[in-house]
Amino acid sequence: MSDHTAGVDPKLLEILVCPLTKGPLILDTKKSELVSKQANLAYPIRDGIPIMLVEEARPLDDEP
Repeated sequence: MSDHTAGVDPKLLEILVCPLTKGPLILDTKKSELVSKQANLAYPIRDGIPIMLVEEARPLDDEP
């Protein structure tokens, strides 16, 4: 797998949407997260697997 997809299958990234808003996600490879701007949440990627649970997501409000 290539580094630019944080170990996540690129085909999977094409079909994933935010479970809360059903909106698009943006890959943040530096933080290994999928970001939903609409929901203001960042979903973690652990061992190449996106954790698409709202309760596991980090609010973007806690960014400096």
